[in-house]
Amino acid sequence: MKAQRKNSREKILAAAADVARESGPGSLSLDAVASRAGVSKGGLLYNFPTKAKLMQALVEEYLRDFGEALEVAGSKDKGSNSLAVYIRLSAEHCEEEQPSASWIFSAMAEDPDFMTPIKTFKQRLFERLKGETPNIKALLICYLAIEGLRSMSLFDSDVLSKEERQLLVSSLLEIASAAPARDDIHQD
Repeated sequence: MKAQRKNSREKILAAAADVARESGPGSLSLDAVASRAGVSKGGLLYNFPTKAKLMQALVEEYLRDFGEALEVAGSKDKGSNSLAVYIRLSAEHCEEEQPSASWIFSAMAEDPDFMTPIKTFKQRLFERLKGETPNIKALLICYLAIEGLRSMSLFDSDVLSKEERQLLVSSLLEIASAAPARDDIHQD
């Protein structure tokens, strides 16, 4: 019976992702998701008691997929350091068309813990990159620039032209590959 629940959960998440892509996450309706997944609304609510919990699960799945993509890209590109792989993959994701992220605010209002998986993922990713990047200054510059690019993309507030984004990414890749020295942060 457990496998069936997991299967229903996976079907619901896949349906929610499809509906969100088609109409935007802010327009996602539980009825549309249940219909697309072929489950009753009660079955959907059994797995995800609120729309915010469903959205949180979608975000967690995206983060898991991004983490796996980082691993795959890193193993394929043995000549690149982890920071360069992160920059390239993140830049590619930022180029993909994104629906408006206004739904994030309503999800956060409904469930204050909505951002916890995102914060946890980013903290683990940063710590991993910090452990694998010999130059902390290069890491800080590159990580924050990419996260800024990601935020502009997510919140549809990108002020950079395509050429400027490409220049930013190529500059970050130069920074990531150029500085081998370890600059430790000293805390007093």
